[in-house]
Amino acid sequence: MRDNHVRLPHGDRLRDVSPVLVAHGTRNPHGVNVIAEIAEAVGARIGLTRTAFVDVLGPTPSEVIADLDKPAVLVPAFLASGYHVRKDIPEHVALGGRTDTVVTRALGPDPSIAAVARLRLAEAGWEPGDAVVLAAAGSSDQSACGQVHLAARQLESLIGGRVEVGFITTAQPSVPEAIERARRTGRRVVVASYLLAPGLFHQRLETYGADAVAAPLGPDPRIVDLIVTRMRAAISPYRRTPVPRLV
Repeated sequence: MRDNHVRLPHGDRLRDVSPVLVAHGTRNPHGVNVIAEIAEAVGARIGLTRTAFVDVLGPTPSEVIADLDKPAVLVPAFLASGYHVRKDIPEHVALGGRTDTVVTRALGPDPSIAAVARLRLAEAGWEPGDAVVLAAAGSSDQSACGQVHLAARQLESLIGGRVEVGFITTAQPSVPEAIERARRTGRRVVVASYLLAPGLFHQRLETYGADAVAAPLGPDPRIVDLIVTRMRAAISPYRRTPVPRLV
């Protein structure tokens, strides 16, 4: 693989760690390929970047980090800090038995993600004046749901109009409810997918009756930049607040 040949400059702290991108997991082969594409793009920047999954398929984070010869830096490839970020990943780190593992912040919410979501909307045919629903996976963690609402506000700042929030599972309002609310405006309704890769959740969005559904965020260069930024921030010696080394 091309990322094996990256030579970071002397003194770059990423030389001393093993990057791991941790995603949810899906049975959709295209979704798995998208995560692999993102990891490969990150690897082309900073060196070999492995992937792990917390559900559906393997390898798990614990299996990956237990087999590394350097401390792992795990990046949760999640758009909000819900159950998988707060509970699953720390448990996997503990199971892996590596006390030198560092876990970064989750990817979202972030203005760069909002910029990619806007691009996906435009690719789906969105035009200024259309009603927009930001569709997210959903969580029983109210803090994670609040982060999705923040993501909607960030997207609003880029498209200049109200963005409704809908959840595909667990939380309320549901995506169909949010689409119905947006439909009352009398405008076309376009769904912005607050999802990183294709899978069952994105397939459901196509069945809810919106006029258009945007593609998942995917391997956009801004997503790659954000992952690298999360890693660098987590291992920076200049951090005022230490990143917990989850064990």
